[in-house]
Amino acid sequence: MKQIIALFITTFLLGIGSLYAQERVVKGTILGDDQLPLVGATIMEKGTNNGTTTDVNGLYTIKVKGDAILVVRYIGFKETEINLGTAKSFDVTMELDQLEEVVIVGTRGAPRSDADTPVPVDVVGTKELAQTGQLTFDKALQYKIPSFNTVQTPVNDATSLLDPYEIRNMGPSRTLILINGKRKNLSSLLYTQTAPGRGETGADISAISTSAIKRVEILRDGASAQYGSDAIAGVMNIILKDDADYGSIQLNTGITSEGDGESFGLALNNGINLKDKGFLNYTIDLSKVYLANRPGTVNAEGDAFDFEADLATVEEFLSRKPDAGNINGSPETTAAKFLVNGGVNLNASSQLYFNAAYVYKKVNSFANYRTPYWRTVADMPYLADFFPAPGTPNGYDGYVPTFEGELNDYNATVGFKGQTNGWNHDVSLTAGGNSQVYTVSNSHNRNKVLAPATWVDENNNNVVDDGEVTQDNQLYRENSPVTFDVGGTAFNHLVGNLDISKRVVPSLSIGFGAEFRTEVFTVIEGILASYDGGGADSFAGNTPENSGAFNRYNLGGYFDLAWDITDNFLVNGTIRGENYSDFGNTFVWKLSSRYKMMDDKMTIRASASTGFRAPTLHQIYTQKAQYSFVPGQGIQVGGLVNNVSPQASLLGIPQLKAEKSTNLTAGLGFKPNSNFSVTLDYYNIAVEDRIVLSTEISGTEAGDTPLDQVLEDNNMSDVSFFVNAIDTRTSGIDFVASYRDLPLGTGFIGLNLSGNYTIQNEREGEVKNPKLVEDAGQSVVNATQEALFFTSRPKTKWIFGVDYSISKFNVAVNNTYFGKTTFKQQGLDENLRTEFTPKIVTDLSVTYNATEKLTIAANINNILNVLPEWKFVAENEEGQKLMDSKEVTASGLTPIEDQSNLITFNQRYSQMTYDGSHFSQLGTLFNLSVNYKF
Repeated sequence: MKQIIALFITTFLLGIGSLYAQERVVKGTILGDDQLPLVGATIMEKGTNNGTTTDVNGLYTIKVKGDAILVVRYIGFKETEINLGTAKSFDVTMELDQLEEVVIVGTRGAPRSDADTPVPVDVVGTKELAQTGQLTFDKALQYKIPSFNTVQTPVNDATSLLDPYEIRNMGPSRTLILINGKRKNLSSLLYTQTAPGRGETGADISAISTSAIKRVEILRDGASAQYGSDAIAGVMNIILKDDADYGSIQLNTGITSEGDGESFGLALNNGINLKDKGFLNYTIDLSKVYLANRPGTVNAEGDAFDFEADLATVEEFLSRKPDAGNINGSPETTAAKFLVNGGVNLNASSQLYFNAAYVYKKVNSFANYRTPYWRTVADMPYLADFFPAPGTPNGYDGYVPTFEGELNDYNATVGFKGQTNGWNHDVSLTAGGNSQVYTVSNSHNRNKVLAPATWVDENNNNVVDDGEVTQDNQLYRENSPVTFDVGGTAFNHLVGNLDISKRVVPSLSIGFGAEFRTEVFTVIEGILASYDGGGADSFAGNTPENSGAFNRYNLGGYFDLAWDITDNFLVNGTIRGENYSDFGNTFVWKLSSRYKMMDDKMTIRASASTGFRAPTLHQIYTQKAQYSFVPGQGIQVGGLVNNVSPQASLLGIPQLKAEKSTNLTAGLGFKPNSNFSVTLDYYNIAVEDRIVLSTEISGTEAGDTPLDQVLEDNNMSDVSFFVNAIDTRTSGIDFVASYRDLPLGTGFIGLNLSGNYTIQNEREGEVKNPKLVEDAGQSVVNATQEALFFTSRPKTKWIFGVDYSISKFNVAVNNTYFGKTTFKQQGLDENLRTEFTPKIVTDLSVTYNATEKLTIAANINNILNVLPEWKFVAENEEGQKLMDSKEVTASGLTPIEDQSNLITFNQRYSQMTYDGSHFSQLGTLFNLSVNYKF
């Protein structure tokens, strides 16, 4: 028995000794393909949970058993397996994975590949942007991202400087724009015209040069918990080029098929290698686009009726100017853009980084032409002297006020990032601003404002002689200037960020940080003549009482946890709290998850989050008189009353509060190989207390209410204001599929199909009207507003592209399907609506790589010359009767012709109506570019 026990003990001890003999410590270094250490690479013992990460020098140490196999992973590089055998040290140089996109947006922990994120992220490279042939960044995205839309406004004064854009039908203010992961400043422009985007503002992405962009990451998911306000619909992160060894210069030119809209551009991008110290990349982009004019043929009967003019007089004028002198379309635009991106390595584990941009843009646009029967010499005899037209009746033929806008936009970030004891830290300061000032020329102040004589009598008293109204004591009219500095707006912010993260263990990473932001919105006063008595004809200047600087600050903090429960199962959670100086606190959260199966070929992902959007300073403090087109009444003066004014108090308008949102997404991805991928994502966004710019509230029949008094005291036909008026729900599906590098003949073909379909986009519950508006029998949201919010963007949009590369050539054909949009224009009969007909716009791109350095590209956009087309649709039987009626109305036209004139200003905007369309009315555009690399 003793011998058996002794044998057992001996065998056990030998086994233990053998087991320990198999354990060993393995050390090594993980390097990138540039032979620089990779910090934070994960090293796992295959088939176990045993793992570690590399330090700031790329070094690792791990204890393994037996003939272990190590798996090394690092974002952007191909996964590498190491069969150790009996080795106790092993160095690895990892190979760059050209097929895997690394995305920064959507996580506050370690970056992940686009196939590894728990939320949908689109990644668009600079080559894809250039391939669209579009002149600006926002228009390039329009033809690459189905859920991204931007409206083409025919002419809307200040909105000619930039067009409204949005993701998932949520308005421009609900998409957060980042540059290299840092918040970009908002534009100072507030959209107030009756067009999609009304009442909102957003960052001016059209100001960013595509030549400076490396790639764009678009997170199609709510992300307020991670990034703060404005991220309800998603986040766009613009990554600037960081190439230090190469550069390029590009010349481009273009023209429309009508022979106008000529464009010329020169863009230089270059990199400077600072040896081991870092890099510098800079871009200079200069461009000029000339006017492209697409006016409609004006209806004489409609104009005669609206302006109570003699039909023969109108017909005589239109015989000479069938378009009534209107200038609609794409304005003349001059732009200069300067960008720089750089980094300086302070040591092996820390870097000083910086980027900056400055953009100058000048736009020459036009107001509606003032015809001689609209502004008459009978009412204003001096017009024949101001705007002489020899050879025409009365020597006067009307005039067209010009609208000249100057935009300055800048942003700059400086920061420090590094690693200490495994903790990644990033401290940065960002400054940004946007200013827009306007000049109205070829106009006049037609208002009667007197300057009575003043003198001192024998008793030394001031005496005013009201006397008779004469040319001499008129401040304006005969004595009016014809050019007016009408003021403008400015916005700037200062943002401080602190972000800290660490991969605590290979499967768990945490991140936390804080942000401080101060914002200032400034309304710039116009000269006296621009606003006095009603101001310049076409665009009144900002008055002193409505001008000034308005500011606020906020402080926010977040905590993020990402846990790879297994290699396939990820859970990511984020919480955030913010405090605003003007409306208090908010708390939001986000939870997302991803599960991979079928050897990582299939991914299931989902997220749930709450969000918020703070009212912008523009929405809180803007107050102005504004000219706008009122169907059937021509141009009228209305008033926008801000929420902190005495008028708002009198009207009982509540102060604004933050919007709240709930965002749900669920999707799946299939990637059987590196060339083929398909993703399908469902989203559902509920917004509570959505901020809207109300419809124009007019006076009551009684005429004796506080509302009537405000209108009378301010000489306004109506009043509008911002209010948390509605709750909304938006849901839909995003689909993306691509197959690249498919052999065909001696070349390779690529296919891509992507689309967005809106399932639901509507108001939930009743409109929250202030009592005064409710008592007047009106609503802050009418049918026109509902259409702008919910049906003015395409219900569905699809993009199908094919590109073929062979030898030195690449040919790409892109087809963009714009689905149906529906409007209920202001003044339109309640029994009718208008629909823009679905259209397919086809673009052709041909690229020839003449040498390794020289590339020539030709683009024909809208090759089939497809134009926007709309039609009336009856809402009911009464609407159909209206459409079928041939009865002649007071204007001498049929009822449906009257309705058409109402929404097009008597056919001045016949192609797009007064609300704009989702693709250009300019027709076919030809572009040619030559790029030389050095």
